[in-house]
Amino acid sequence: MFLSTIVGVIYEDEATISLFISTSITVSAGILMMVLGRNAKKDIGKREGYIIVALTWVVCSVFGMLPFYIGGAIPNITDAFFETMSGFTTTGSSILNDIEALPHSLLFWRSIIQWIGGMGIIVLTLAILPALGFGGSSLFAAEVPGPTPDRLRPKITATAKRLWVIYLALTLTETVLLRIGGMGWFDSLCHSFTTMATGGYSTKQASVGYWDNPFIQYVIIAFMFLAGMNFTMSYFMAHFNFKKVWSNEEFRWYTYITLGFVLVISVGIYFSQNLGIEESFRVAAFQVVSLITTTGYATADYLLWIPFLSSLLVILFFIGGSAGSTGGGIKVMRVLILVKDSFFELKRILHPRAVIPTRCNGTAIHADIVNNVLTFALIYIMIIIISIPVMSAVGLDFDSAFGAIITSIGNVGPGLGSVGPAENFAHIPAFGKWYLSFLMLLGRLEIFTVLVVLTPNFWKQ
Repeated sequence: MFLSTIVGVIYEDEATISLFISTSITVSAGILMMVLGRNAKKDIGKREGYIIVALTWVVCSVFGMLPFYIGGAIPNITDAFFETMSGFTTTGSSILNDIEALPHSLLFWRSIIQWIGGMGIIVLTLAILPALGFGGSSLFAAEVPGPTPDRLRPKITATAKRLWVIYLALTLTETVLLRIGGMGWFDSLCHSFTTMATGGYSTKQASVGYWDNPFIQYVIIAFMFLAGMNFTMSYFMAHFNFKKVWSNEEFRWYTYITLGFVLVISVGIYFSQNLGIEESFRVAAFQVVSLITTTGYATADYLLWIPFLSSLLVILFFIGGSAGSTGGGIKVMRVLILVKDSFFELKRILHPRAVIPTRCNGTAIHADIVNNVLTFALIYIMIIIISIPVMSAVGLDFDSAFGAIITSIGNVGPGLGSVGPAENFAHIPAFGKWYLSFLMLLGRLEIFTVLVVLTPNFWKQ
């Protein structure tokens, strides 16, 4: 917030005072909590860990909405909280109808909360959750090369520092390249923040489509793809260990899926939209990479394409990025395990006496991890099914309700129907916005981390 206050001073905008007040309130609240908790027990067990993880994004969103609310940029508490939760969870859904009307300081704050949220989830999933030994982290710890505390460095703090260095280096590199491509420094920095976080907040109402510049769009495509990778793969890539990167099965399938969708949709656009070969490829690549990484930027309204193409893109809402990335969705690794286990289950039916384990990266996956993945996918789909009548009850048609749900729980950004890439979430009633904010939190924290806190057994001694 204080950095955003400095931006406000530089640009002499009207939100500087509200940012300074928000900074003061946040600092004061932090000091007060430190004083109240000075005699608290220092031990943090699993139960405390889950509560901390589940509440972090909520508390950050409550304080993070203050600059929007106090300054009057978003005078409604529901809207201010929705915008901020969408930012910290790197969802990118917005209620703003005129983004350019925001002062520079709030545009910067809006971008930086996504950048903080993006790195937050990386540190959480690769460094903290494995130490707690819970939820989706068991998948990372057992099967993905690198995303455990002892893969990069033995200590969690050392791992977090290296992840921050990679994250910061990629952000600065993209900023420079976007500036070379013709963006101003301010827009370049803000878009680099939200690209690396796979958040999708833009400084323009038309998103990246505002810049009809192939170089800028290709730079963002490349960095969205990098942000959707397992960040441990980025670590190996930075050390020129490309053999180890390509040997990772999840990375290969992440690449195959992305290229496959890009090629098919490119051909479809070429024959249905009367665009040239290069432009068809670029438009397809941008939308595909944006959706599979759950970034949510847009350069075209995919709802205006022929139904076959837009239907293909809906599949990407569910797949999501790689495990241990800033991307949302089910994750490529889980999808890979689901497909493999389904195939091997058919073989087990034919050969009931044979021992046929599900393998990834040449290693047999423990049955507990397979069960964890199956349970995650089942609960994920169940939440979507249960949520459809909930969002329909607030007045949304089926397409809009379904789109709002899958984009919120998948942390994607744009949805379908009235919440598509050319629209926003401003028209959704207050209850719907609070419910979608809850879905954003569920999706960002891999569902289990939040749901376990809501179970009665969690609160028993």
